[in-house]
Amino acid sequence: MSVDHYAFGRLTYDGREYAKDVLIHPDHQVHSPWWRNEGHRLDPQDLAEILADPPDVLVIGTGYYGNMAVPEEIREALGELGVELVVARTGEAVAELDRLQQESARTAAALHLTC
Repeated sequence: MSVDHYAFGRLTYDGREYAKDVLIHPDHQVHSPWWRNEGHRLDPQDLAEILADPPDVLVIGTGYYGNMAVPEEIREALGELGVELVVARTGEAVAELDRLQQESARTAAALHLTC
């Protein structure tokens, strides 16, 4: 399974199109829409669903322009759980997600699709 296409506000994953932010679990299950407590600032609660069964790697897409902030407290908490973190603008994040999934890493993603 892979990202077929990403453009501002749209993601096609495994042939299915999404127009709202998404969480992609290591088993490739997709949860959309993914709502956050604050639109452009990631909160630890926003990742509770993914961290219920922590992946080896979490790819966070911060939006087309990179406007979603990932606070240091989240970076530290993920490190304490042993989760490798990749943070990038969503276009770069989906490319990295594809690469990691091909390497068979137990990878999850939290992708902000717009700004």
